[in-house]
Amino acid sequence: MVKSSVLGYPRIGADREWKKALEAFWSGKLEEAEFHNQLQEIRLNHLRKQQEQGIDFIPVNDFSYYDHILDTAAMFGIIPSRFPYEGGAVPLSVYYGVARGTKGAAASEMTKWFNTNYHYIVPELSGATPVLTENKPLAAYREAKEKLGIEGKPVIVGPLTFLKLSKGYSTSETDAWLEKLLPLYVQILQELAEEGVQWVQMDEPILVTKLTEADVQRLNTIYETFAVAVPNLNIMLQTYFESVENYSDIVKLPVKGIGLDFVHGFSGNMQSIKKLGFPKDKVLGAGVIDGRGIWKASLRTKLELLKELTDLVAAEHLIVQSSCSLLHVPVTVERETKLQSELKDSLAFADEKLQELVLLTKAISSADTEILNQLEAYDQAIQALQQSAERNRSEVQNAVATISSQEPLRSRPFTERYAAQQAKWQLPLFPTTTIGSFPQSAEVRKARQLWRKGEWNNEKYADFIREQIDIWIKIQEEIGIDVLVHGEFERTDMVEFFGEKLAGFAFTQNGWVQSYGSRCVKPPVIYGDVAFSGEMTVEETKYAQSRTKNPVKGMLTGPITIMNWSFVREDIPREQIAYQLAYALRQEVEALEQAGIGMIQVDEPAVCEGLPLKEEEQADYLAWAVKAFRIATCTVQDTTQIHTHMCYCEFHDMIDSIEAMDADVISIETSRSHGELIHSFELNTYKLGIGLGVYDIHSPRIPSAEEMTAMIERALRVLDPKLFWINPDCGLKTRGLDETVASLRNMVQATKAARAKHEATV
Repeated sequence: MVKSSVLGYPRIGADREWKKALEAFWSGKLEEAEFHNQLQEIRLNHLRKQQEQGIDFIPVNDFSYYDHILDTAAMFGIIPSRFPYEGGAVPLSVYYGVARGTKGAAASEMTKWFNTNYHYIVPELSGATPVLTENKPLAAYREAKEKLGIEGKPVIVGPLTFLKLSKGYSTSETDAWLEKLLPLYVQILQELAEEGVQWVQMDEPILVTKLTEADVQRLNTIYETFAVAVPNLNIMLQTYFESVENYSDIVKLPVKGIGLDFVHGFSGNMQSIKKLGFPKDKVLGAGVIDGRGIWKASLRTKLELLKELTDLVAAEHLIVQSSCSLLHVPVTVERETKLQSELKDSLAFADEKLQELVLLTKAISSADTEILNQLEAYDQAIQALQQSAERNRSEVQNAVATISSQEPLRSRPFTERYAAQQAKWQLPLFPTTTIGSFPQSAEVRKARQLWRKGEWNNEKYADFIREQIDIWIKIQEEIGIDVLVHGEFERTDMVEFFGEKLAGFAFTQNGWVQSYGSRCVKPPVIYGDVAFSGEMTVEETKYAQSRTKNPVKGMLTGPITIMNWSFVREDIPREQIAYQLAYALRQEVEALEQAGIGMIQVDEPAVCEGLPLKEEEQADYLAWAVKAFRIATCTVQDTTQIHTHMCYCEFHDMIDSIEAMDADVISIETSRSHGELIHSFELNTYKLGIGLGVYDIHSPRIPSAEEMTAMIERALRVLDPKLFWINPDCGLKTRGLDETVASLRNMVQATKAARAKHEATV
């Protein structure tokens, strides 16, 4: 009989109660014992939901106090030596220190989880001696069984994925590290088997990326070791986010089941199964329900896919499951009371996806007419949205078709623009600036809430925003920053703000997802054709510029970032969505320029996040991502300086595309991985303006001027001093006032020291 399964459930709770508990604990408002109690209740509630829906294989150990990769590192005692850890179960003070930093130690690097908007803490293996500090999967299994009677499916990050995502060791040390880790994994699995666990989900998403021959051999070593050590434990080797590479090698591994993504990896995985078959002695975990998207599945289409799979795999060897963990979607549509019915009826969040899984499992197991009728009725909502006026704006479609058929170019090359801009702006060596946002205090958040509730009218709210701008313009001038920003106090989120002002977007009330740690975002929903509806940022930027003689940057979010940080429609290619956004943003760029704003920053921190995992698809994505940016920015005058901001990426792999964006200045988030990026510049030349983040804004610690000076000097070894800017890593919205001012003072002090050292030689 076909069974249902989920690969993971959102941690944050329908009311973000997980986030609130973490932040209360961090601020000292919640004692540790009560903190543990609250998180346990949240965790059990998530298990109850899956139990009540009728999910057959319910994941345990998918819950985390911060991040699942950090959990794995902590379970093995892999803690950087700069933190005061002496062995045993890792204390919360150390655990959160690694994630967030402390006054005496910088946080570990954080980077994106494959091609999603979730970010994990990168394990640092250098100098570590791994030991099993506690069997977290076993504890999670026991809790579910004792408290709720659930026979849970423990989830574990697989050894190869854990190693490949870690840093602090050389390629030549990989096998040595595997030898250290394998006995610990074996101990975990043996203890689970002794406890009576039936199935373990071993997550190996690294298998959807290109593997070396050595990696394939390591994979064989890992799972042959497990097969000998725990012959009676059923291991589901789970992949997701794309089709697997090395399919023929993977299906030979001695595991009981293999989980494949039939949403984002549909074409490749289906082709492999049809061509090479699927082992008769293995269970197929068919990921047919999208764990990353928010749209209802076409259940009739999914049923046909499952029927096709049952021609290749015995029904009793089929598990219907989500394509990946539901970590990447909001909790429930049920509480969205303000969406128009046409849209709401087309949405499926985590809880609704549980229902889809159960309904599909019943449908593939039975030819009951009533169930088939339910599938037919379910699909009607999707068809209604497709026929709506929102998805059929002919004026937008025609304009975008015309613009995207042309090559978007600035009127003159960078070297000529640079000379014109220098003549206009007369900036000093190593200009200082910030990325855009300043601290959103409780007062700012309260004011916005009062305005949204209607307790403040538009005029009162606008006066408040102008007061905040005045305060921070003066602070920036007093600190000595060269190029100012207005602070973005009117913005809740860098994507949501623009979505609220563009046609084709909708907004949920509770559609929160975890980005990193307790940082939750509420992505807009792009459900129709995107259209410019009027000026979005001109009023505040123009006001800020009127309050200072320094240049003030206009601040926009770029088309690729808006797209990648939104839930997007699935009926047209993402490329077309990007061009629609670019066309709308071009109109805002032109409005800022006409208002006298001569520096405009179009941020693209999420370009890397949309990069396809398959190498053969990356060049095409980057080509249209660059084109979208240039569509948005190419019509300005030569003296108008276009800035952009990006988060850390494999710079050497993208340098041609980044240069092709043709931004006059790019700032890059680098402080947690500064050395790696500097090494990229040792291998590649970058000929446009650039600022490498000189301190980490994700941590509350205040870096010293000397620390930032060292970063500046290292960068100047490989970058042209005439083109070098100095700035923080990212926006400062989440930081406090005192730490922000202190850090920026140190940044300016470090800049002055660098100028004194280098001005005579430049």
